[in-house]
Amino acid sequence: MSSGIAIIHENAARIADEMEARAALLGLEVSRLGNGARLVDAGVRAPGSIEAGRLFAEACLGGLGRVNITSRPLGPATILEARVAVDRPLLACLGSQYAGWRVKTPGFFAMGSGPARALAAIEPLFAKLPLASRASRSVLLLETSTLPGEDVAHLIATRCGLAPDAVTLVAAATSSLAGATQIAARSVETALHKLLELGFDLETIVSGAGDAPIAPGHPDPLQAIGRTNDAVLYGASVSLWVRAEDAAVDAVLRRVPSSSSRDHGRLFHDLFREHGDFYKIDPMLFSPARVTFLNERTGRVSSAGTPDEGMLRRSAHRDPGLGRRLASARPDDGAGALRLRGEAARRAPADRARRPERSASRRLAARRRVRDGNPGRPSGAADPSRVARPGGLPGGRAPSIA
Repeated sequence: MSSGIAIIHENAARIADEMEARAALLGLEVSRLGNGARLVDAGVRAPGSIEAGRLFAEACLGGLGRVNITSRPLGPATILEARVAVDRPLLACLGSQYAGWRVKTPGFFAMGSGPARALAAIEPLFAKLPLASRASRSVLLLETSTLPGEDVAHLIATRCGLAPDAVTLVAAATSSLAGATQIAARSVETALHKLLELGFDLETIVSGAGDAPIAPGHPDPLQAIGRTNDAVLYGASVSLWVRAEDAAVDAVLRRVPSSSSRDHGRLFHDLFREHGDFYKIDPMLFSPARVTFLNERTGRVSSAGTPDEGMLRRSAHRDPGLGRRLASARPDDGAGALRLRGEAARRAPADRARRPERSASRRLAARRRVRDGNPGRPSGAADPSRVARPGGLPGGRAPSIA
């Protein structure tokens, strides 16, 4: 690893300074804990915002990545999308962004991301890669549904070798706008971590870029976790600019996308309820849907995997009634999600069976209107001027994707 890795700390601290300066506009709440640690609530009690999520994500990357938010179609709907471009991806993604620090005290749990991880260096990853560093101040970003207290700040500061007033904690719940946004900005990080597990030389990756849907929020924490993971597993695409031998790329190419996992094709919510623990799910699943290698050394472009819109639509609960029942299922009812999925499958044949009856009734009504001299559309029928054209919007206009 080249020199200058400590830059991630000052970069993230500057982003946190900006978040504090713009707190009111960004929907943030900033406070100082009793020991002087700065706490930025980006989506636990505070409402947060898209911009708060974008800055959260860039702080996670140690300021070495650029995150942009746009829109993308999902069937008849339009949802948000996070696009990220990263230089020095090994340092930015694994040395900083990776959510590898499990912060736990009595009554509190969070997954920690950001440059402060490189100060504590307590994760096995730091024994494999030369990413540990020192700094005079740093930032840890927490995915949690509970705001950290003074005890949490003291633990983190101690592990980092800093005074508490040199530590900034930024917190957001998974289901919040900022929380879902920063997770969607992890497409490149997810690819790098998978490649680390596969033994690929990460030093040969020069830069990376990716995109992933921002999962719609959900009040049920388990549903929120499921949706955010599905967004990456079935919706993320990543491009990696590498300087490597083609044989090295070929050795891992088909094993990188999430489709290489035995658990691919199932909603993450169902898998999590079945196993009860992230670490019991097939680790090969945690990958983008599609990965492309752009090899500068040989000029070859190699790609594997493909996004699955069908799975994304299932994850977003395109059937609102089924979504409400699934959201109200008890967390301890391990078979709940599977039963509801079965309900949808059972209901489909009944719906199809009723279609001929509805069609016959409509034909009979049409004949009566012709007979009575009123061939116009029946009451309640769709206005042709408002019917969505193939482009997706009335009048044939295509959805605007920034």
